[in-house]
Formats: sequence, structure tokens, C-alpha cells
Amino acid sequence: MKLKADRAALLKALAHVQSVVEKRNTIPILANVMIRVADGKLALTATDMEIAIVEEVPASTSRNGAATAPAATLYEIVRKLPENAEIELDHPGGDAQLALRAGRYATSLVVLPVEDFPSMTAGALPHRFDLSAQQLRGLIDRTRFAISTEETRYYLNGIYLHAADSDGTKVLRAVATDGHRLARVEEPLPEGAGSMPGVIIPRKTVAELRKLLDEVTGNVEVALSDTRIQFHVDAVRLTSKLIDGTFPEYERVIPRGNDKILRVNKKEFADAVARVAAISAERSRPVKLALSHDLLVLSAASPDLGTATEELDEGRVSYDSGPLEIGFQARYLNDITDQVDDRGQVEFCFADGSAPTVVRDAADASALYVLMPMRV
Repeated sequence: MKLKADRAALLKALAHVQSVVEKRNTIPILANVMIRVADGKLALTATDMEIAIVEEVPASTSRNGAATAPAATLYEIVRKLPENAEIELDHPGGDAQLALRAGRYATSLVVLPVEDFPSMTAGALPHRFDLSAQQLRGLIDRTRFAISTEETRYYLNGIYLHAADSDGTKVLRAVATDGHRLARVEEPLPEGAGSMPGVIIPRKTVAELRKLLDEVTGNVEVALSDTRIQFHVDAVRLTSKLIDGTFPEYERVIPRGNDKILRVNKKEFADAVARVAAISAERSRPVKLALSHDLLVLSAASPDLGTATEELDEGRVSYDSGPLEIGFQARYLNDITDQVDDRGQVEFCFADGSAPTVVRDAADASALYVLMPMRV
């Protein structure tokens, strides 16, 4: 295998693939990236046995072949080379070392056998559809904060993606919950997605996919089966196993009759929550919302540090139901309000001081959030 590639192109691809590699693993080959030249194309591959990422890189190739090299080391070397450097990679085959040259710099890296590198073939992926990068970013960004990190309830450790019916309209719906809050976001159902099974995309896959989407403006090709999902993003193909579990019937926890409506400017509300919550060093300390006609009083207390209150009154708050007191964890409140534009309005729909609360962006019906209250 022999090739020449521009540093910038190689660095960008290595940044993508090496982030999939597990930093601590007991199988040495999984710390390596596969470098393969075939038919005049260079492809880099990395896997942790749950996710596999393949990226094609523009290169001038002069000899077909393949080698594996330590992903993190190769990435660091390329990252520290001068900008605009041309990098030559040369591997004669067998257990010879991989030679890397750039200008006056040269190094050799120990390789592991190509035969040991695991193949994570996708198999048949019968369900296929296209989704714009912007739509996919929206589905991820507005739900992933609610993904559970509790490993015992592994079926909550991802985003549930499925086709659904929303008031007679077919939609592609993403849902995440950790039992304390729930996020449900919808996009119009793409052609080809109507027959897809409901799938749970793992948290790590969501994170890796989101990194790739930062650089994309066009469409993303999505293909999936009951056990795997694949995203084709420009020159990158990301394949992942799906979580083998049943996502709970989330619709049952979304309240339907919450008729006490609070509307408040997102930025003013979020800033007030941050100010009153600053009195406590405990991230789980609740912030209390006390509501009366067109008046919201936020308060927090700490046994060690004291108390804090702030009022948002008429002109900044709209509320015309009876008095209500309810408490929420400040961080959970912020996670949800962060999904609303600073200039927008947040709409809270309450039933009483102990029931789940529905939260919406007043200007965007495609997203709905549910937040469990805390005792105050």
C-alpha cells in the first residue's frame, strides 16, 4: 500500500474515525485504524464492535493494499505536522512497519495484521430514506439531553426513532427519557420510512453522528434493519448496532388535561432560574415556581448558604389560572428551556403541584417535553 494525501483531508478523516476507537480496550486491534487503498481510493475504518465508521479520503494512490496503525498515535502525528504538508504513507505488506513521511519528517509505526481487524458488515438494511442534515440535527439536539445514563435501564440509553401518527399526519418521531424528563420531537415522515421498525439508537452512536453533522448541509442517507442502522454522510459511512430492548410506551406518561398555562420569555425565565439556583451548590436542589395571576415568583433555598427569590410580573408573564406552587430541578429546567430560541416564549402546562408538567416552545408544535416535579 502506498499513497500521498493532503494533511488537512487526512486529519479531518482521522479525527472522525479515531473518536470511535475505545481509549481503554483489552483487544489491541480495536485501538487501530484500518488504512486501505483499492481502485485508486483511500478508505479509513475504525470500530469498537458496536459502531463502525468508514471514511473515504482524497489521495494519490500508487499501490493497492491495506495496513492497520494505532489510531490515536497516527492522529496526533498528523495533527502536529505543518499545515499544507503532503503526507506519504507506505506499507510494503506483511508485518513490516508503516512508513510515514512529510517533508523532512519521517516515522515508522508498528502495525497489526489486517486479518485481525474485525469486519462489522451491515447485512441487509431493507428500510431506506433520506433526511436533511438540518432535520437530523434538530431531532438529535432537542432530545439527547434526556437520554438516560442509568445502565440498568439500558433500553433508555438512546433515542427511540420511529414512524408515528400525529393528529392524522405521518411523522418521523424521536423520543428520549430518563424517567425525570421526556423529550418528543417530530419531523415530516420521509419517503421510504413508513414501514421502518421502531429502533433505539445508542447514546455513543448519537454523539458520533452529531459530530459528523456539524460539517454537512445536504441530505443524509439512512438505512436500517431490526438490529442495525447506517448513516451515509458525505464521504462517511457510520454503521451501528441498535439497542436490543423495548422502549416504554411513552405516550402514557404525557399528560393530556393540563389546563393551567404559563407563558414566559425564554431568556428572562432561564436567566432568573440561573440566578436563584446559584444560592445552592447542589445541582439537584429544586427551584420553586409560585404562580398567581400574571405573576411568577422563583425561589431557592440552601440550609448552608441562604435563600434567593426573583419575580417576573405582568408584561413578562402570562398566567390567568388559580394560585399554584411547584418545584423542579434547576438543571432539568435549563436543559428543556435551552431548546427554545432566546427570543421565544416557553409554555408550561400544569395540572397541579405534584403532577407531570408539559413544556413547549410556544412557536414550535413539533417538540414537546415532559418534566417531573420535585418536592419543595
